[in-house]
Amino acid sequence: MAQISLHSVTKRFGDIVAIRELTVEVQDREFLVILGPSGAGKTTTLRTVAGLETPDAGSVRINGEAMEGRTPAERNVAFVFQNYALYPFMTAYQNIAFPLRARPTTVAEIERRVRAVAETLQIEHLLDRKPAQLSGGEQQRVALGRAMVRRPQAFLMDEPLTNLDAKLRTLMRAELKHLQRDLGATTLYVTHDQVEAMTMGDRIAVLRAGSCQQLGTPDEIYHQPANTFVAGFVGTPSMNLLAGEIVRTQRDGHEGSAVAVRLDNAAGIFQLSAPLAAQALAAAARGVVLGIRPEDVHVMPESEAGTLPATVYAVEPLGDRFIYDLQLGGAVIKVKAPASYNLAAGQPVRVVFDPQHAHLFDAATQDRIRGAAHG
Repeated sequence: MAQISLHSVTKRFGDIVAIRELTVEVQDREFLVILGPSGAGKTTTLRTVAGLETPDAGSVRINGEAMEGRTPAERNVAFVFQNYALYPFMTAYQNIAFPLRARPTTVAEIERRVRAVAETLQIEHLLDRKPAQLSGGEQQRVALGRAMVRRPQAFLMDEPLTNLDAKLRTLMRAELKHLQRDLGATTLYVTHDQVEAMTMGDRIAVLRAGSCQQLGTPDEIYHQPANTFVAGFVGTPSMNLLAGEIVRTQRDGHEGSAVAVRLDNAAGIFQLSAPLAAQALAAAARGVVLGIRPEDVHVMPESEAGTLPATVYAVEPLGDRFIYDLQLGGAVIKVKAPASYNLAAGQPVRVVFDPQHAHLFDAATQDRIRGAAHG
């Protein structure tokens, strides 16, 4: 359907740089998610692709053609706005059908396509209502339908599921992904919700302050975060990040036979796996940040070798599992544990980090130190 590329795109609003030399390429038929916090430049990126904003530098191309001077209509992309942008005097049916009425489309074809989209979005019973008679979530679904019915060469979606309830949002994630694959439409999707990004995207571009921090598959983003920002932003709960320094430790009675991280705030010493230790020595003089995901921290019943002392700070029951906040030295870390665990606030415990799933970052640059088991 369409290949979209942004090359060194910069967009300023006065003294504010919304996008900074952004280079991203969306492959034909790909579902690419732009993920980031508020103010990261996500919506501005989408609007620049759509032609609603003009970049101050760089270029936007669709199917290899430069889009400079092309109007939004000439780009043949469908934009789903976060704020709906529905015509208030039209019914839901008329809003969805509007893009088709502007083209040579038969009445029967309009009826068929509007009804099919309405069924997918579960709004068949709302087609005779006007936007003022719809809830926020219902209005968002109508806006989605208006974009879907066009079958454009690319979808540009700006947090389209934000106003839906949790159950419908889960359903619509699957429906949108299925629809995108069925139509073969290239999709550029903006969200601040990492669950949406991880479950829907073929690839994810993580933005921060207008710059791309990492572009990769959901698996790469989760298991091989490029820096501490990505590591701390992606994941529920996010990765635990603990400052420390590289030290040599004794093993089997031999000095210097192992490499470890001495964690700050008297949290303890964590011995690194061999692949990561080899790379860690290069950052020894600058300090490091140890990253460990909550599922890779294990609570131990006894004081075994290699475990670290901790205290249960808070308990977050989630039904099928618990999230425990543990006081580890001067830091608080999060741990995922099975529902069978029964720990109470204030209880002393011992924890161990899985060395094969630890991550190490340079404290000075915040960039990932290569060598961990996942990259």
